[in-house]
Amino acid sequence: MRKLGKYFFLFLTVISTYQCARKSTPTGGLKDTLPPVMINASPKMNTVFFDKEKITITFDEFIKLNDITKQLIISPPMEFSQYKIKPQGTVSKKIQIELLDSLQDNTTYTFNFGESIVDNNEGNLLPFFTYALSTGPIIDSLEIKGVITDAFERITEPYTSIHLYPIDSTYSDSTIFLKKPFYATSTLDSVAYHFRNLRPDKYEIIAIKDVGGNYLFDQNVDKIGFLEKPITLPGDSIVNFRIFNEVPNLFWTRPFFINRNQVGFGYYGEPEIDSIVVKSEVPSNFRYLINRNRETDTLNFWFRGPELDSLKFGIKEADTTKLYNIKFGKVDRDSLVIKPLTSSSMGLLDSFKIESNLPLVKIDLDLIKIVGLDSLPVDFKASFDKNFDRLSLFYEWLPNDDYKVEFFPNALVDFWGTTNDTLRFRAKTQPLADYGSIFLQILREDADPFILELVDLKGRTLRRVEASNSLDAYEFKYLMPGNYLFRYIKDKNGNKKWDTGNYLKKIQPEMVYYSPDTIELRANWEINQQLKIPNEVERFSASDLSDINLEEAVFPAVDSLGIDPKENEPSVIDSLEISNK
Repeated sequence: MRKLGKYFFLFLTVISTYQCARKSTPTGGLKDTLPPVMINASPKMNTVFFDKEKITITFDEFIKLNDITKQLIISPPMEFSQYKIKPQGTVSKKIQIELLDSLQDNTTYTFNFGESIVDNNEGNLLPFFTYALSTGPIIDSLEIKGVITDAFERITEPYTSIHLYPIDSTYSDSTIFLKKPFYATSTLDSVAYHFRNLRPDKYEIIAIKDVGGNYLFDQNVDKIGFLEKPITLPGDSIVNFRIFNEVPNLFWTRPFFINRNQVGFGYYGEPEIDSIVVKSEVPSNFRYLINRNRETDTLNFWFRGPELDSLKFGIKEADTTKLYNIKFGKVDRDSLVIKPLTSSSMGLLDSFKIESNLPLVKIDLDLIKIVGLDSLPVDFKASFDKNFDRLSLFYEWLPNDDYKVEFFPNALVDFWGTTNDTLRFRAKTQPLADYGSIFLQILREDADPFILELVDLKGRTLRRVEASNSLDAYEFKYLMPGNYLFRYIKDKNGNKKWDTGNYLKKIQPEMVYYSPDTIELRANWEINQQLKIPNEVERFSASDLSDINLEEAVFPAVDSLGIDPKENEPSVIDSLEISNK
């Protein structure tokens, strides 16, 4: 036993020695959460009488520059060919800016690095680092700051540019289209901006969503915000903007072949269908129809008659007519496809909608039937969109019912005389307890006309009303559970739509306000809400304008309209037959 204990003690000693000698991973210190720190700049920050060809900024650790071409804002702006910057794609403790061209005299330059500077180890961000210098005796020190909001959208996108133009003998209203600004900055990934190191002067100031990144206002794609009058520094230090898309000046792109019966006409602005003229000699039975593509800025030119190899078109634009010859390939048009736009579960105040991929020219309501659970047909009304592609059916739907919507053959006839096969759809309503209601009280001090819309979180319009009572109290009943917002549009001119603005005419867009909080509606709930409309220029948020210019006409199921598209019809098809025998 004594010998066994001795061996056991020796075994423990060996194990203990092995554990002490074994290597282990050190736990290390605290995680680095500090951004890089500038320890030196050559020439020094805010140097005056600058006359060097290189700037070197040194940090206390290795850094890298992320997305530097987008993040770096130089004021006054410099072309990419006027400077080189390092590091790009590598890491370094130094940022080097090599100036390849001379700078303007007596001018303060600022290099705002935005959010491009991060340390190499942990990616800690050094936000809005700015280096300033002056080629003259002083560093300009005036500032402007403010916030950008979208004039219509609920959520304002980041990366808006703000431009300053001195009001001098060379400035005109067209300057923002043709000449780069003297000063420029950006909101980067926020909606706030901050101009620094500005000199005293009188300025035109604008905000644009600079899609092309060229520091010029491109009316076709850029959103713009502006003030009616120039600002003066020192003096105006806080300037806020509402940005919006103007209605572009009408411009047509070259028409293009789609299939044997369809040509596309791309455009910018508001197209005029009368601008498209057929210049070819065509047979007497040639017919055409024009409608809008719902997904792109394109007019669809549909035609029928004998097969053609090409067509000549004239497009009227301003004081000229451009001529085009479109040659046709061998692509056949698509077959007629009808699809429902209404989900199987619908609200009691909704309409049942279908959409066609080809233009429809005849609808026979006698061949459309809606029956509920009691199997009895119901009397409905129909609304056909003037775009020739959407049909809505209206009925006072009963709760907790299961409707069958049937389209029998020949109910829908497209432009070429093709008809539908039998189509069957379902539209189910819920019990009353599954719906909710919202009661809204509008608080305002003016008596201006307005448009009130109930929208979802994507900005899609679900219900729409116009100012209709002096109490400003509105009911939105039989809503499906979900999240909602109210959009209030000040319709100053009373044309029943939101009007955008125009820079050259100095017209601001109509004001839009949103309910400040999301309304969470549950089944069998009744929610009371108030929406306060301020008098001052202020807004809550935004969304997506969809189908606001689409026009609809409602016809009872027993009415008829238009002409039967036979061979003696006019060359342009601009009406529809809705019949009930």
